[in-house]
Amino acid sequence: MPRFRVVLVEPQNDGNIGAIARSMKNFGLDELVLVRPCSIGEEAAKRAMHGMDVLKNARTVHTDKEGFDGVDFVAATSGVDTLNEKKFSRISLTPREFAEKVKGSNAEIALVFGREDFGLDKELLKKCDYLVTIPANPEYSILNISHAAAILFYELYASVLVKWKPREAGKLEREKMSEYFSMLLDSIDYPPHKKEKTKVMFKRMIARSVPSQWEFHTLMGVLDGAMKKATEGARPKKRPRKKTRNEN
Repeated sequence: MPRFRVVLVEPQNDGNIGAIARSMKNFGLDELVLVRPCSIGEEAAKRAMHGMDVLKNARTVHTDKEGFDGVDFVAATSGVDTLNEKKFSRISLTPREFAEKVKGSNAEIALVFGREDFGLDKELLKKCDYLVTIPANPEYSILNISHAAAILFYELYASVLVKWKPREAGKLEREKMSEYFSMLLDSIDYPPHKKEKTKVMFKRMIARSVPSQWEFHTLMGVLDGAMKKATEGARPKKRPRKKTRNEN
């Protein structure tokens, strides 16, 4: 699993620094390096919230090189992208593509964010191994730095999550459900000319939804109960037995 260092190059707004510290805490990151930052005051503390420990432990350095010392790869973030092969330094990955590419690595990777006003300069971009850009509305594609950071941190976090999945109903269970549905149609005297199409529709709907075993048993209970009710309603009512003279 990779290890990440967040590097902010010349951040101008201490509130953004605090907000990024908070997002780091949300998504399990704890190493923050500030390169030639603005002064950090009360606004940073307010916006850091429970990420205050990340903010307090942040290292301040004076050169870009110090910010990258000891890492294996450097990933720059930018709001500017291109598909022009001649401008290869600007050809980027989305956060999700980047997360998938590095998730099996044991490398230490620096995630670099530039100034709020013009980002990272060309020379620094050339030194980076990856460029990450968040797809956005072309009419206004530049995100606030703290929002961009949160999106990237989320994708990195989500890529290594072990997600719990419920046990799916198997083929035999789905077939049994379709069989019960067919029996229900019979019990309610569903129009014969519609029956075959309705059965196919139900079977395909169940296949698309991929029900869990718990959902299968719940639906089977509903179908079974509905079928019993329908069958009971269809039975002729017993006429009351006439009393004989001896019973009067």
